[in-house]
Amino acid sequence: MTSDPQPVVTRVLIVDDDALVRAGLSMMLAGVPDLEIVGEAADGADVPAMVESARPDVVLMDIRMPKVDGLAATETLRRRTDPPEIVILTTFDTDDHVLRALRAGATGFLLKDTPPADIVAAVRRAAAGEPILSPSVTRQLIAHVSDGDDGGRSRQARGQLADLSERELEVAVAIAHGKSNAEISTELYMSVATVKAHVSRVLTKLGLNNRVQIALLVHDAGLV
Repeated sequence: MTSDPQPVVTRVLIVDDDALVRAGLSMMLAGVPDLEIVGEAADGADVPAMVESARPDVVLMDIRMPKVDGLAATETLRRRTDPPEIVILTTFDTDDHVLRALRAGATGFLLKDTPPADIVAAVRRAAAGEPILSPSVTRQLIAHVSDGDDGGRSRQARGQLADLSERELEVAVAIAHGKSNAEISTELYMSVATVKAHVSRVLTKLGLNNRVQIALLVHDAGLV
């Protein structure tokens, strides 16, 4: 008799300066069989060492902390050769720090009053490398947050995208519209494997970490 395969367990690190928030998230996630809390931190300054020792798959990262904030901690983690996925925790859905963290490579963000089931689903999606942001949320962030840009970001984005082939650009725009690989496959008449290959080439050519960054770049270029 063959035994059932063991479920894949996602290792989670919780980072928040509010002890009650940490406790609440820990209790919420501790009862989920495929999630394991491997540590808690009260400040971004503690994150690099904890990631090194605990090896989390996903970090739930508070954006505002007293010493090292979530933005700086995200930038530090994304410079690792094997960075965990990062989900930003915030009380503000149009915080400029959130947008900057997404540009730095965070997978997405969650409001702290997000229902428990949605937080669990978001952690699972992040672990799978799937973006958490919908296109409408991306547009909302960019529309409501000022980066102090006078058009330079748009010109830079268009210049970066100019390095892509016509097909790669089509895939990038589809990603910015929130399409999955299967949906892009149907829309552009190519196999899912070919779509994945195009996505990998786009990430490599643009020097990006994930699909959220592709979507933001396409939005910056005014193509969505």
